[in-house]
Amino acid sequence: MDETVIRIRNLHKRFGDLHVVKGVDLEVKRGERIAIIGASGSGKSTILRCLNFMEMPSEGTIELDGKLLGTEGRANGGRAGRIYSEAELCALRTRVGMVFQQFNLFPHMTVLENVMEGLITVKRTSKDAARSRATEQLTKVGLLDKLDAYPGKLSGGQQQRVAIARALAMEPEVLLFDEPTSSLDPELVGEVLRVIHALAEEGRTMLLVTHELGFAYHFADRVVFIADGVVHETGTADEVLKHPKRERTQAFLARFTERAF
Repeated sequence: MDETVIRIRNLHKRFGDLHVVKGVDLEVKRGERIAIIGASGSGKSTILRCLNFMEMPSEGTIELDGKLLGTEGRANGGRAGRIYSEAELCALRTRVGMVFQQFNLFPHMTVLENVMEGLITVKRTSKDAARSRATEQLTKVGLLDKLDAYPGKLSGGQQQRVAIARALAMEPEVLLFDEPTSSLDPELVGEVLRVIHALAEEGRTMLLVTHELGFAYHFADRVVFIADGVVHETGTADEVLKHPKRERTQAFLARFTERAF
């Protein structure tokens, strides 16, 4: 049985004349935890956003559970490419959850309402069932006492944990984390990483773009180093973070004097 959940082939992403992702191939197995590292501007976050179709791929294909997404057609500008329907993308995003750098919470909604919103509007869950599911996930991230609080009254770490609970509530098959601690004050980073580590221990399929190399080492089954929009080196955490073979990887890691591994 093929345990590949996501298969990316020849992924490209262009923003006008700027070619950010340049032919990435990547397979993600069920239950695998992948850390994606690289310098700012290397394309790592763009790859993640293409996986959730927050950015539309310029070229290449993405499969989810063996099903090729989209259909052949003519993209904007008349160039041959893949066309994705809104219904298909909406269904995909319930299966591939994403936690962003910025928390993207609705400021006029309470913590509980933020987590319930997607269940009600996207999954058409009843309010009672949505409330129960949201409360369960907020308990998991340690925020049961904040159900009626508004985001503006929470710390950055608490807001990010609400965002994680919101993603979990949709019961996704895959969780994507796009530098989830980069907007946090240093003293708040640990509380978010502890939640992510606890989720990893549940056997979830997770991709994490991060600059926290110490956490990546302890979190990841596999580390992928991205440079100039391509996969430059990949392997176990020991292989990539402790014993990198490629000179470019070695130079990148040399910039980090404290790695905690």
